[in-house]
Amino acid sequence: MNGWFMVTLVGQDRPGIVAKVASALFEGGANLGEASMMRLGGNFTIMLMVQFDGSVKQLQSLLDNEAESLGLRLHVDRIEGGLHRHHVPDVRVTVYGADRAGIVAQVTSALAEAGLDITDLQSDVGGNEVEPLYVMTIEGCAREGVEALRSALEIVRREGMDVDIEPIETLIG
Repeated sequence: MNGWFMVTLVGQDRPGIVAKVASALFEGGANLGEASMMRLGGNFTIMLMVQFDGSVKQLQSLLDNEAESLGLRLHVDRIEGGLHRHHVPDVRVTVYGADRAGIVAQVTSALAEAGLDITDLQSDVGGNEVEPLYVMTIEGCAREGVEALRSALEIVRREGMDVDIEPIETLIG
């Protein structure tokens, strides 16, 4: 199998989504590569690298029935496979503060200008409706070093956000 595709599915969370999607792909002759799946606000999202000897349309037809029965929106794109090209993160940035519009844009823009290559970003809103607390955790590769990131996020700190930046020790071998 040479063809690689990115399959994304999004819909209301319910038990059995992963099992039904994976089974449909396996039974249709597809092979799974890397995957990311998560629950966000009562919705479930799946991103799968799928190896398949067919067209976008053929792969989509393998999943159409399952996606429809599960109430999922399906999208398929042809991609370059690129397995085993992982960037190993060397820094973790955590930002906490009162929820407000623009936090992600402000923080990620500052980090990009300071040379951070983001490999993973997770965010959540905690607290309550009256006092929502935004929490964002970012991992990445600090091309210009940790101090450049600290300096870039000083403006975020001055606006009342708590920022924690810590190196990640990775054991490889």
